[in-house]
Amino acid sequence: MTPKKATQQLTKQHNRDLVLRTIIENQQISRADIARATKLTRATVSEVVSGLMAEGLVEEVGLDTSGNGKPSILLSLVPDSRYLIGLNLGQDKFIGAIVNLSGEIKETVEVPIVGSDGEKALQFVYEILNQLLAKGWEPIIGIGIGTPGLVNTREGKVVDAVNLDWEDLPLASLLQERYGLPVSVLNDSQATAIGEFVYGGHRSESNLIVINVKHGIGAGILINGQLFQGDDGSAGEIGHVRVHGNDLSCRCGQIGCLETLASAQAVVRRYKELSKEAQLVSLDEVEKRLEAGDGIARQVVLEAGCSLGEFIGFLSATLNIQEIILTGDMTRFGEPWLNAVRQAMLHSALERLTQNTQLEVGELDYRACILGAAAHFLMDGYALLFRQAES
Repeated sequence: MTPKKATQQLTKQHNRDLVLRTIIENQQISRADIARATKLTRATVSEVVSGLMAEGLVEEVGLDTSGNGKPSILLSLVPDSRYLIGLNLGQDKFIGAIVNLSGEIKETVEVPIVGSDGEKALQFVYEILNQLLAKGWEPIIGIGIGTPGLVNTREGKVVDAVNLDWEDLPLASLLQERYGLPVSVLNDSQATAIGEFVYGGHRSESNLIVINVKHGIGAGILINGQLFQGDDGSAGEIGHVRVHGNDLSCRCGQIGCLETLASAQAVVRRYKELSKEAQLVSLDEVEKRLEAGDGIARQVVLEAGCSLGEFIGFLSATLNIQEIILTGDMTRFGEPWLNAVRQAMLHSALERLTQNTQLEVGELDYRACILGAAAHFLMDGYALLFRQAES
């Protein structure tokens, strides 16, 4: 291909992505309004729209009669024209789903993974994908996976996932070879952040931090609407940052990690320590006792919130991102925990650096990871939607 033709091809793809993104973000929009929003000529917009309609991605959905002139034909995405698979590899179970282009979950499959070693965990991934692919939703254009642990996103490799007994597992290449589909592998906190960002009503160029507080703790950071991954794709591993004055041993082998103070497992451990109960205590049990007015339950929940809040204050002051969403198991403790997080955040840095920071609880629960893993494919462009037509 000559340089001139290559440039023309890139321009064509850019215009196509720009028009499609504008349609998706506006839900329903006319050709004339697309031209105004994108600064493309009406002729270019009409040509691109014709191509998108031929692909089955866009359709005409009615007339806009709100103006004084001739009604305009409205265009909209066809959400069920393509499907993605999203997987959330959780602590106790794997959850997978078929997701359409609007983020609607069409079908869900769950597989419990209690007591699994690394090979069994991988077999459970195969099992859940086999079940989802057998449901008959077509075309499936990609598989996105959110997994706990340290992940090299660019290589699709799980570097270290203690809970799943995975080390340097080339998960993306294994699944691509097995299923013949593009595969994206993200840390589950990064996937959760994308899910909250894309389906939580955020502006396409805004900034957001999502902190996922479960058995472990991780963060996903979006800057100007793009996932910040760091140099090797593992940005956001905040759970294993050492906290000064903390001498507790962490499952990672280090001493003093944040998750030994602020995670769900830390709350359970601390409750057992203070209550001196020999019997098994779960996070559910701590929640019930907190609601019943148990003083020890309240103490350990507030302690965990304060430890998390102090770190969030450092993070907020460093990045100057003023919208932070909390997700995961610890959010079940509601306002007492959230207020402890907020107050500790405000007092851990200069007031003018944290006073405008909005701290909220996410609303998508486990779905955020599934939706984000799927949506990751489309954050940098829409080439995947046209892969079959271009191959």
